Amino acid sequence: MNTNPSATINNPICFQHYRDLPAEMFAESMPAPSAAPSLIELNTNLLDQLGIDSSWFGSQQALSVLSGNSINEANHPIAMAYSGHQFGNWSAVLGDGRAHMLGQVKTAEGRYIDLQLKGSGRTQFSRGGDGRATLGSVIREYLLSEAMAGLGISTTRSIAMLTTGDSVAREQLNPGAILVRSAESHLRVGSFQFARSQSIQTQSIQAESIQAQSIQEDSAQPPATIDGVKALADFTIVRHFPELEQSSSKYLDLLSAVGKRQASLIAEWMLVGFIHGVMNTDNVSITGETIDFGPCAFMDEYNPQKVFSSIDVQGRYAWDQQPTIGQWNLTRLAETLLPLFDDNEEKSVEMAQQRLAEFIPQFQQSFQAGLMRKFGFTEGSDQTRQLTTEMLAAMEADGVDFTVFFNNLTRVAEGESEPVLINLFNDAEVASSLIEQWQALRAKDSDSLLSMRQANPAVIARNHQVQFAIDAAVEDNDFLPFKRLCRVLANPYQIDPADHELMAPPKSEQRVTRTFCGT
Repeated sequence: MNTNPSATINNPICFQHYRDLPAEMFAESMPAPSAAPSLIELNTNLLDQLGIDSSWFGSQQALSVLSGNSINEANHPIAMAYSGHQFGNWSAVLGDGRAHMLGQVKTAEGRYIDLQLKGSGRTQFSRGGDGRATLGSVIREYLLSEAMAGLGISTTRSIAMLTTGDSVAREQLNPGAILVRSAESHLRVGSFQFARSQSIQTQSIQAESIQAQSIQEDSAQPPATIDGVKALADFTIVRHFPELEQSSSKYLDLLSAVGKRQASLIAEWMLVGFIHGVMNTDNVSITGETIDFGPCAFMDEYNPQKVFSSIDVQGRYAWDQQPTIGQWNLTRLAETLLPLFDDNEEKSVEMAQQRLAEFIPQFQQSFQAGLMRKFGFTEGSDQTRQLTTEMLAAMEADGVDFTVFFNNLTRVAEGESEPVLINLFNDAEVASSLIEQWQALRAKDSDSLLSMRQANPAVIARNHQVQFAIDAAVEDNDFLPFKRLCRVLANPYQIDPADHELMAPPKSEQRVTRTFCGT
């Protein structure tokens, strides 16, 4: 591996902030070299938004670094450690099994964002996996994360995508690829769970040592070792929640701050029909970003119990279960922080329960406010809530497409005739009655119309369109459908007439009913 490639452009990856954490929270890990790397997409729009010069990212030095063929000796890559509850089952050691943190890049505003390679080879946490990513899974994450950004929802972003020239074996041989991912942070609830599990392990070793040294003595158990959890919590507050630093209850406030961001994020997901698919604690961002796009999807027909993930056979992460799971995941975070709340365990539990009780009301407030905007109501009332409940029930009964309905509802509010909406339903009489009630209740000022449009995208990253783009790239080396989707999803509220077919729901033969994790 070349460790000192010649270059005339400075590498902007300047820090590795995670090295400030206890050593057990990460592992030194070198990306695997790529046979014949090639840059296939550079997200210049994102780099422009961040105020980062794109020159280096298009250089040969960048290609060498981002493909794993060279490293910066002064800033070695790492793989981050974390634990997780996966579908409710505990895994003590997970970690980045196919990702390498290169460090941080400074934005024009003076913020630092993470730069991570995904699909860049084995790490100490690969657990028998090859650490690689297929081109299809990389395209999928790129498109879905950019779709989320276009909708204005907090998310990790893709800076670049490149092919490696290697083959990756799954059900068949697939072209390999690497995603260059950016994020405010890659810390997860699972990061705190790992820190806590390490503390418990350390405590157990200390207890055994004391017992071995003094079997005859009546020694008390040593106090719980929480140094790792405290160090991680302090790091998180300093880096991402600096407003909490001077608080006398900063660790409780951290729990509340994470919960508030998650409640808002999940509400925003659901309001555009998004189903994350794997809301395991290792996929829950501390900073409230959408992270790890595996078997996720936007639903077509409205169905609150909708599940896409091939591995979620119990419907644990269905569309309507996401807020409940959000609180469950937040409770797991609270468990790790308990020793920091108060020396008295019973009091700590009581404090945590009080903060956890905030979550569902915060979600409901965000969701209901968003739902009112989607229907064009300026505020919620008993009448508007009753109508939205009945309208959603009618949509579910008739299998009405979620995005098409709200887009057409907005068009009717903007002056289009009502049949465009009524024709979506099987029972025209029920639909007409509900729309008549809606017309009587909705606000008719221009500000409300603008707010309604901004709540209702005309296009989403539909499964069949994403799959079409993947198939074209993988099978025919044709990236035009991918680039077209990227362009359209960047502004999903205003669609050029030439792209109108991307608004259409799938035909029966186009439906993607199951999605899969990229590993």
